[in-house]
Amino acid sequence: MDPNSGHPRRWAILGVLVFSLLAVVLDNTILNVAMKTISDPTAGLGATQSELEWAINSYTLVFAGLLFTFGVIGDRTGRKRMLVVGMVLFGLASLASAYAQDPMQLILARAAMGIGGAAIMPATLAIISNVFPPAERGRAIGVWAAGVGLAVAIGPITGGLLIQHFWWGSVFLVNVPIVVVGVILIAAIVPESKDPKPSRLDPVGVILSIIGLVSLVYGIIRGGYLGTVASAEVLVPTLAGVAVLGVFVWWERRIDHPVFDVRSFANPKFGSAIAMMGIVFFAMMGGMFFLTFYLQIVLGYTALQAGALMIPFAAAQLIFAPLSQRVNERVGAKLAATVSMIVIALVLSSYAFMTENTPILLIEVVFFVQGAAMANIMPPATTAIMEALPREKAGVGSAMSNTVRQVAGALGVAVLGSVLSSSYRGHMEPVLAGLPAGVQHAAGESIMATMGVAEALGERGQALIKPAFAAFIEGMHVTALVSAAIALLGVVVVARWMPGRPKPVQQAEQKEPAVV
Repeated sequence: MDPNSGHPRRWAILGVLVFSLLAVVLDNTILNVAMKTISDPTAGLGATQSELEWAINSYTLVFAGLLFTFGVIGDRTGRKRMLVVGMVLFGLASLASAYAQDPMQLILARAAMGIGGAAIMPATLAIISNVFPPAERGRAIGVWAAGVGLAVAIGPITGGLLIQHFWWGSVFLVNVPIVVVGVILIAAIVPESKDPKPSRLDPVGVILSIIGLVSLVYGIIRGGYLGTVASAEVLVPTLAGVAVLGVFVWWERRIDHPVFDVRSFANPKFGSAIAMMGIVFFAMMGGMFFLTFYLQIVLGYTALQAGALMIPFAAAQLIFAPLSQRVNERVGAKLAATVSMIVIALVLSSYAFMTENTPILLIEVVFFVQGAAMANIMPPATTAIMEALPREKAGVGSAMSNTVRQVAGALGVAVLGSVLSSSYRGHMEPVLAGLPAGVQHAAGESIMATMGVAEALGERGQALIKPAFAAFIEGMHVTALVSAAIALLGVVVVARWMPGRPKPVQQAEQKEPAVV
């Protein structure tokens, strides 16, 4: 295959890869809409807010912890082979999630889904970099990002339809037909490729990263559940997680085949792009966590209606993601990303002004602007990350960018979810003071828990509903401002370190060795 012309069927291959990725992205967006139902003790599993955070984070932490390793294994054994294995694992784990009998089973099944997802994601980007020539790679990644936007678009509305007509497990069962069709298409169309000089595996790094991240996230979520950080149950796992992650960084700098090459951050183009991506996902994933409850409980929309309300966000991604590379080339990555980050910070700040009476049209406009800003960050950042590494290390670059994105998203859900929980509990304590101690603590963790107690108490419980709405809105405002502050940190990172307008690439510089 000529590296300057690409694979003759590269656009068909891209279509198959985007379709395969639908299951992974679709699953997370569907889960956001289904959280209220899963937390219902009658219609769902009666999951608490902490258990919902773990249902999200068990997937993302395993996904992030294994991305690099599976990227390297794919480079060694064949990316097509790894993609098929990942799809099959993801489909089987989706079946297990659909038929989970309690929150713990769901958490474990979601972790198994993370294993499959970790094999799928890096393989898709690595294959794109292998079959497309340098001149078309940016456009191909833009289409790939638009495919992700499509999954974001159809995920909430699909989840709403499934929840309305079937049981909650159907939101996971829908992955199975996607997996079956995807495996058939991959086998028929996608070519095999390997890295001629693959990296060695780093099992010590993988173990250290997973232990450190799980311990850190456990401590953060536990702090939100208890409503305090001044507890041994919070401080011990949190500090232990930080210490283990410190050892992880030391280990990665010491060996010549790291699972996550922290030395790559010395490259300003790579470091600023990947940091920006991490900051965006920290703020966005944490923010999306409270929007589900705001739309379905405070504003009273059904799961289907809440899913439909997210369409402007996804539509903006579909419209602007394919154009983002052109914007990036015209004004430069620094200006495009800085403006987009400022817009995201403003959007997140706007949630601090939303109440029970906010017009739905205004909320829809905010969602659209948010999607447009996200679309103008992700493809250029992904391209910058991939271009900062040699072509044959595409799997490594993909794994590093997705690791940061997933870890940041998990930390965003944990940190901002805990901020929301702590704020809500603080405002509800005086209201719940007359209830038994055990009921007080359970009812104070989240608005869904309070609604459950209010329903159980009958007429007496109706007095809890209005204060619960007020406490949730106040907690949402605090969480929104924290997420906006994080996004402003991203503005500083981009403005300080992101390279400006790219220089013209000489023809000689484009001649790269083919990947076999």
